[in-house]
Amino acid sequence: MELTYLPIIVVAAALLLLVIFFYYVPFMLWISARASDVKISLVQLFLMRIRKVPPSIIVNALIEAHKAGIKTLTRDELEAHYLAGGHVEKVVHALVSAAKANIDLPFQMATAIDLAGRDVFDAVQMSVNPKVIDTPPVTAVAKDGIQLIAKARVTVRANIKQLVGGAGEETILARVGEGIVSSIGSSESHKTVLENPDSISKLVLRKGLDAGTAFEILSIDIADIDIGKNIGAFLQMDQAQADKNIAQAKAEERRAMAVALEQEMKAKAQEARAKVIEAEAEVPKAMADAFRSGNLGVMDYYKMKNIEADTSMRESIAKPASSPTNKPLKD
Repeated sequence: MELTYLPIIVVAAALLLLVIFFYYVPFMLWISARASDVKISLVQLFLMRIRKVPPSIIVNALIEAHKAGIKTLTRDELEAHYLAGGHVEKVVHALVSAAKANIDLPFQMATAIDLAGRDVFDAVQMSVNPKVIDTPPVTAVAKDGIQLIAKARVTVRANIKQLVGGAGEETILARVGEGIVSSIGSSESHKTVLENPDSISKLVLRKGLDAGTAFEILSIDIADIDIGKNIGAFLQMDQAQADKNIAQAKAEERRAMAVALEQEMKAKAQEARAKVIEAEAEVPKAMADAFRSGNLGVMDYYKMKNIEADTSMRESIAKPASSPTNKPLKD
């Protein structure tokens, strides 16, 4: 029984050994490389498996670069880039595309761009075919107080040398928006901007907004300009309302001060009248004391009364008498 299953066990073990051998020694991949005139040995392919580097990725990349005329790439460089976490296929695609478009893109720069998190192949494509970025509506106010809402289309292409450490599209949009606001704000009238919208793009382009970014601005075109609110009129209305409120507050303050002063004067007058009444109340007491002490006689008292009566009569005569009403005569 054991002799019957022995050939089967031997065959299975042989197949298992062949599978392991062809896994660690990709013989067919080596034949493809040799057919493409890519020099690589079976030992190197076996060591790639040991280092956990997919041989197919490295060999296919070498074949693509060799067929495109890029013969400076080496297996060690591609393998090191893969172990560093890079995308070998995208880097080789980018190198081939850049070579066909006559763009200077060294391997070290391509790998640096890839490891920086940017898609190096898309960057090369954008460098060949510029990209159009639509800005969101930008609101600005001219010197005459009229609000304008502008939309721009920015044509950019990738700046290969600035992809590592350069700013992205958000910075481009922010700088273009700032330039549009500055250009409209420096215009004397909104009519001037509507008549010559190209003046905005010319002014913005002269500012060099692509400095320090990963893009090169080719053109800025004003796609649309709409008229918004009359901001100047709103500001004047708000200022007038504020001035009115201030004037009303000051008037209310003056009125309150006048009322307080009036109340104070009334209080002082009442106090003075109280003192006069108090003094008048002391007069009879003083006269009685004068009579008792003999300083005032009866005749003196009558003379004083006559003087008071005479004074009262003179005051009544001095007052203008009301004129009699003229009545019509009866027939």
